[in-house]
Amino acid sequence: MGETRDVVVTGVGVVAPIGLTVQEYWTAVLSGRNGIRPLRRFDPGRLPSPLAGEVEGFVARDHLPARLLPQTDLMTQYALYAADRAIAESGFEPGSPLDVGVITASASGGFGFGQRELQHLWHDGPDHVSAFMSFAWFYAVNTGQISIRHDLRGPVGVMVTEQAGGLDAIAHARRKVAAGARMMVTGGMDSSLCPYGLAAQVRSRRLSPVTDPAAAYLPFDRGARGHVPGEGGAILTLEDAAAARARGARGYGRIAGHGASFDPPPGSGRPPA
Repeated sequence: MGETRDVVVTGVGVVAPIGLTVQEYWTAVLSGRNGIRPLRRFDPGRLPSPLAGEVEGFVARDHLPARLLPQTDLMTQYALYAADRAIAESGFEPGSPLDVGVITASASGGFGFGQRELQHLWHDGPDHVSAFMSFAWFYAVNTGQISIRHDLRGPVGVMVTEQAGGLDAIAHARRKVAAGARMMVTGGMDSSLCPYGLAAQVRSRRLSPVTDPAAAYLPFDRGARGHVPGEGGAILTLEDAAAARARGARGYGRIAGHGASFDPPPGSGRPPA
């Protein structure tokens, strides 16, 4: 009720195994390029498979201020980079920071940062643990760091809904624009390709054991054997369509609506939601 404003996407930032810009990413998608390959960040010898969707070519110091690097996990560095690109592409001038907000999603938080500091605690003692451990691992940190970096003080939020997180974040951001926010920065970002981050995935016994990158992840195929861990995501800027047109902003598309449900447990005999 009351959501009568059209909401459009005016900026996109992407970090993915197949590209670090929208153009790179979309060209790779159209060509059918596979982003699954042998993991190189650490020795994957104890994993069911050595494969992952690992981002390559991203150097945080090339895109972010040096002061941010020791206080952020790789996940947050990805999110800040993607948000910078999305906001820059949108061409939006915030004016009052109170009517521009941030809603993001993360399923796992900053596992790489957490693993490193826990290793420092175990090996060297508490005096060697970073003060930034108090928040750098937290799944809400992307929203906080983006809002601080761009001085955005409007509606903020965090979604933790696993694979649906990015879509849920966009849905909530759309509602904020429909309710009067001038712009929302939204999307999802994850990076947990470290031994600590993959421990839970290994325990789930749902990782694909297939070692052929072309056949490891086949989610809709009879030969599906599980999923392949990956990292990355996208950050978007959402605006009221009329306001975006008035200032000559590019519109990627309209967010027409959103729905969410839970299917019943397998074998329950109940129909899908």
